[in-house]
Amino acid sequence: MSEVKVIKGMAGTIMNYRRSRHTQHTRHILIKFDGYNNDKEAAKLIGREVVWETKSGKLLRGKIVATHGRKGVVRAIFNKGLPGEALGTKLKIWK
Repeated sequence: MSEVKVIKGMAGTIMNYRRSRHTQHTRHILIKFDGYNNDKEAAKLIGREVVWETKSGKLLRGKIVATHGRKGVVRAIFNKGLPGEALGTKLKIWK
């Protein structure tokens, strides 16, 4: 696979899917980045692309589209839904 350029210090943790009472949206992912503790800091990440690597080496790409709450969590939409094994793992900002 192609080498992924990582912006220094921009590793985030996948927290959960965006969900409601009866539905979970597996393409919409909530991400917490280290060092971003409020919504104003996290808003600077909107528009960036993120990448998550599977165990087999595939790269799944998404885009940060909005903040989620006031504690620095952002919401990203991926082209394909992420599997459940992705929850709690790290992803990186690609662009």
